[in-house]
Amino acid sequence: MPHRIVHMLRARGSGRRPVMLAIAGDSAAGKTTLTRGLVRCLGEDRMTAVCVDDYHRYDRSEREGKPFTALHPDCNHIDVMEQHLQLLSMGEPILKPVYDHATGELVRPELVEPREFVIVEGLLPLHTRLARACFDITVYLDPPEELRHAWKVRRDCDKRGYTPEQVRAELDRREPESAAYIRPQRRWADIVVRFAPVAGRQDPPGTPLSAELLLRPTIDHPELDTVIGDSAPPPPAPGSPHGAETAMHLRLHRDTDGRPVDALHVHGYVSPDESRIVKKAIWERLGPRAGDGGLDPDALGRFGDGGTSDPLAITQLLLLYHLLDADRRQAA
Repeated sequence: MPHRIVHMLRARGSGRRPVMLAIAGDSAAGKTTLTRGLVRCLGEDRMTAVCVDDYHRYDRSEREGKPFTALHPDCNHIDVMEQHLQLLSMGEPILKPVYDHATGELVRPELVEPREFVIVEGLLPLHTRLARACFDITVYLDPPEELRHAWKVRRDCDKRGYTPEQVRAELDRREPESAAYIRPQRRWADIVVRFAPVAGRQDPPGTPLSAELLLRPTIDHPELDTVIGDSAPPPPAPGSPHGAETAMHLRLHRDTDGRPVDALHVHGYVSPDESRIVKKAIWERLGPRAGDGGLDPDALGRFGDGGTSDPLAITQLLLLYHLLDADRRQAA
C-alpha cells in the first residue's frame, strides 16, 4: 500500500486508532531502556510494545553462512514488518514473529493486540517510506559509538553468552551495514536523542549521562522557554565545581544537514530542584490525563539494576507529552 494511502486512511479512519511511536537506533543504543519507562508509566493495559528485530529472516546459526548481518534489510522480513505496522496503526491485531535473542532462535509467534498507544522499537522501523507513514512520532537514539560499543559488550556478555572478543568482532563486521542502513534513519526522526558524558568534564563516578535532544519542527513541541533559558549562563559562583555551565539549556542549533533545530541539553549533574521544575512544567502540559491517577511518574528515569537518571526521566517525559498530545489531537 503506498505511503500516501496509509496517511489518508489513518487520517480518515472511523473511531479511535492507536498513537504510534517509533524508537530507532543501532544495537545497544538504549531503545529498550527508553521504552520500558514509558510502558511502566502509562501502564501495560494502555500501551503495546513491539520490537521489529523479531522480523529477522534467519536465526543465528543460519546467518553464519550469509554475506550480511542482522542489520541488513535482506536479513529481515521488511515487507511483513510494513504490513504489520499498517495493521497496528489501524487498530488491527497481528500475529507477530518472535526472535529469542538469548538463544538466537525463531520461536512461536505471538498475537499482538494494539492498545491506545503502540511503541515500536528496533533496528529498522524507519527504514522504508511505508513504515514511516505508520507513525505519529519518530525518535532516533544516537549515542557516541564508543559508548554504544561498551554497552553492547556488557549486555551481550552478561545476557547473551558472548565473549568481549566475539562482540567486538561482530561490531566490526556490522559497521558497514550500520553506516548504510541504521544511521541514515536519523534524518527521519522528529526527535534525535543522544545520551553521553559532557565533553571535557570530570564528573564524579555515578553521575548520570547527559542528554541532548534535537527537537525538529516536524511535530509541535511543548513550550519550555519559561523554565529553561536559552541565554548565556551566569558567571560561576565562587567555588562552583561546574564552572559557568548551566545544567539545562534550550538553544538554537544547526543539525548535521545545516538546518536550524532546537537543542535541549539536560546535563547529568542537574540538581534535583532544577530537574523538578522542568518535570513539573512538562507534566502540567500533559493536560487533564496526567492527573487522572493512571500515570506513574516514578517509573520514569530508571535504568539498569536500580539506577535513576533525571536526563533520562525528562527525555521520557517529553515523549510521554507527545504521545498524549497526539491522542488528544486525534480525539478532537
